[in-house]
Amino acid sequence: MRSEVTTGTILIVEDADTCRETLEVALAGSAGLDVVLAGSGVEALRILREEGRSVRAIVTDLNMPTMGGLELIRRVRADQNNAGIPIIVISGEPDPSAPAQALRVGADAYFSKPYSPAGVRQKLEQLLDAKPRLEP
Repeated sequence: MRSEVTTGTILIVEDADTCRETLEVALAGSAGLDVVLAGSGVEALRILREEGRSVRAIVTDLNMPTMGGLELIRRVRADQNNAGIPIIVISGEPDPSAPAQALRVGADAYFSKPYSPAGVRQKLEQLLDAKPRLEP
């Protein structure tokens, strides 16, 4: 029986059900963290503002309704409380400049679809190891 204590949340921001579920399965239990799902950038920002929630990492798509991934990244980086959260982008964006653009606005890593869920998990764990949780 697992007795690992969770120390926060991985926020997956993806509007496509299949992609969201694949990421949820791949990242569940990463570094002892819970997984929370959001279907848009707007919903992700609401989750980030929830009192008592400790989001330790964000995995986001770029193309979503209401608010896309680039705007989400900009807003997270502009928010003093969340600016240091590692952000991984996973996108099927055909524009070859998309990875550079995502990294320029503040993403820590970029994966093109199709991607390796194990590779995403490994990168997430590397980023979390590099940015230990700060106690309030």
